[in-house]
Parts: sequence; C-alpha cells; structure tokens
Amino acid sequence: MKNKDVNSGVSLFGQSEYLMENDPIEEIFALNLGDFISEHLISEDLARKISSNVKDKKEGLKNQLSELISIYSLKNTLCVLNFDTKEDYAIYTSIAHSICRMLEIEKCNIYLSYEFTKGIENDKDLVLVGTTLKSLKCKGFNLDENSIVSVSYREQDTITENNVTAISMHCNSKNVGVIVLESPSKIQKEYLNLVESIANLFATSMTLQGEIDRTNKLIEDENSSVSDLQHERAELTALIGDLCDYQQEFVENLANAVDAKGQYKVSHSKNTANLARQICRELGLNEKTTDLIYYAGLLQNIGKITLSEKIFATNGKLSPEDLKKIQNHSNIGVNLLMNINFLSEVVPYINYQKERVDGSGEPEGLKGQSIPLGSRIIAAADAYSAMTSDRPYRKAMPQEKALSIMKEEAGKKWDIDVVNALEKSLK
Repeated sequence: MKNKDVNSGVSLFGQSEYLMENDPIEEIFALNLGDFISEHLISEDLARKISSNVKDKKEGLKNQLSELISIYSLKNTLCVLNFDTKEDYAIYTSIAHSICRMLEIEKCNIYLSYEFTKGIENDKDLVLVGTTLKSLKCKGFNLDENSIVSVSYREQDTITENNVTAISMHCNSKNVGVIVLESPSKIQKEYLNLVESIANLFATSMTLQGEIDRTNKLIEDENSSVSDLQHERAELTALIGDLCDYQQEFVENLANAVDAKGQYKVSHSKNTANLARQICRELGLNEKTTDLIYYAGLLQNIGKITLSEKIFATNGKLSPEDLKKIQNHSNIGVNLLMNINFLSEVVPYINYQKERVDGSGEPEGLKGQSIPLGSRIIAAADAYSAMTSDRPYRKAMPQEKALSIMKEEAGKKWDIDVVNALEKSLK
C-alpha cells in the first residue's frame, strides 16, 4: 500500500503500508481483522507487529497467527459471570449457578461432548461438567439415546419437554454440548434467548480454542506450507468474526432479560442505548466511543438481572432489605461486567452514571467535566427514557414535560450540553 493510501483504510490493519506483496488475500485479511477484532484490543503497535515487513512470507504468516492467538484464547473470550476459581470444571458449575440465579429456576446442568472433557473419566458421549445439584445420578448421555439432551445435541436445537429445556451448544456444524434447564413454569422468551446466546459464546469460544491448538502446532511445524498457514488464518478470522457477532448478541439479549426482570412494558435498555447513541452523534463523537456508550446504555441496569422479579412486581412500599437491593444494583452490575472480559471498557461509564454535575451524586461525588462524558450521556438518556415510559406504578410522562424537567435541572443534575444534544436529537 502506498503512502498516499495509508489513511484511506477502514481499520488499523487496512492502513498498513507493509502488507505482503502478491497476496490478494492479505488486504482482505487486513480489512477483515479491523471488523472482526474488538477495536479496543488493538493498538497501533500491535497492528504494526501483525503486518510487519518480513521477507519470508511463511514467517510473516506465522507471525500473524501468533499475534492472533495471543489475544484469542479460551480465558480471554469465554463469557464469565460469577466465576470464583480458574479451574475449568468449577467454571461450568459457576455458570450453571449464575444461570439459575438470573432466571430464578431450580436446576441447571451443563454437558459437553466427550472430546472437550479432558481429565474426566466417563464412558458417555455427553459428559456432565457443571451442575447446581450437589449430587446427580446421571453423569452423562449417549448420542443414540432418545433423551431430550441427546436429541438437542444431535439436532442443534432448543427443545422443551414437560419442565425440562435442553439448549444446544454448537458453532456452525461443530457440536460442543448442551445446557439443560429445569423449571416448574415456562421460561420467558427473553431468558431463553439469553441462555442461548451464552451457549453460542461457549461453543464458539471452545471451537476457537481448538483452532488455536491446531494453529500452535502449525506454527511449530517447520514443514508447514504457506497454503496450510493461509487456510488456518482464514479459519481463525472466520471464528473470530462469529465470536464478535455472538458477543454483541449476548449484550443485547442480556439487556432484554434485564428489561424483562424489571417488568418494563417496552425495552428501557434499548431505548436508553438508542438515545445515548443519538446524543453521541449530535455531539460528534467518534464511532468507537459511540459504540462503547451504546453498550453501556444497554447494560446500565445489568445488576437487576440478579434480583427477584417479585421486587419489581410490587406496587406497594418496598421493605428496607429490598430497597437496599435495588439501590445497590449498579454496584452488582459493575462487578458482573468486570467479570465479562470483553465488556470491561464500559464499566467506568456505568459506574459513574449516578453522579451529578453539581457534585452531589454517587459514588464519589464527581463534579462537572470530571464525570466521564459517557456517564453524563447515559444519565440523561436513562432519565428521559424512564420518564417517558410506562412503569408498573405510573403512566408515561409526555415528552415535552420530561424535557422541561431535564432542562430545569440541567447544570445541577444533568450536563447542559448533553441535555441540549438530547433535545436536538428528538426533533
């Protein structure tokens, strides 16, 4: 790529002037990486490393693959919620408990295909690796059985029979395992979609880990060919693309589940996120910052996912204990997000959304410009969305009245520039 074209690429990789010659896939690879890899993981230094000027094409491909697998590993890509330990199988049990807590159901078991269960002695095709039960007689299933677990695995589908729901964990044509939920009542669609997105993240992460293992062997093999390395690069980038898609799907489904738990009649999280994005555009913020603030808008009430629906259903006065739980949901949400590694960058925006520009807010009493801009944007978007939406205990406020209230409090509770941008975005 010539110097005059360096600034015309769509990503850091696409802007490199050191792309290997005579390889048309190289430019595609460069552009795809910009789309596939979460931008916050990429620095200019890393971009230069991946596309460094090397004379040996084979060595260059190995360098690219090494940089990719240094970022994408099972620990760095797997969705985590309440993990207490790094031991693999304790992780699956922790996720099973997290799912039960979020969905308020009785039981959750996680089964993996035998090929993914290193270190477990079992003669079954599907092996139990995580459970909310202290003891379980059935430790696995065979694929030739007609159990709901085996059928879900074979058909790559979500199946419900009586009080049991089996959710397939698969990535394209690769079967990984099954998540099994037991509930005396029907599971809401929003919660089911959330577990399905968790299953997709698991399956893609584990498939990617297997691909990373194969990539490492190719890198170490002196006899590996250029075509083998190029093929492996294509497989890796395709899986990374799938992973990023499933991460976005997970965020959106998590937000929808939070709204369902909070018993919003419309998607409050989605409305808040969309308003925040409109404000960002009015303020002329760049695409990356806008995306992060949009995600923060979706997830600003994530802590509610751990609370009981009964708290939100009451029309009367809350008990001191329940009131404390609701008031503390932001802290719970921040802790959850810190454990979902690919969302860690949105944490500051959410952590400081209850600050006030006059310095009288929480948690640290930050004032004016010391409050992150993303937090100020989410605070205004959240307030407007809440005031103009029906709630279990009141009707929606007219838009004009909501804006009037916010303009009166601008400079005290909300940022004046943000409120003005909100008003312009609504016209």
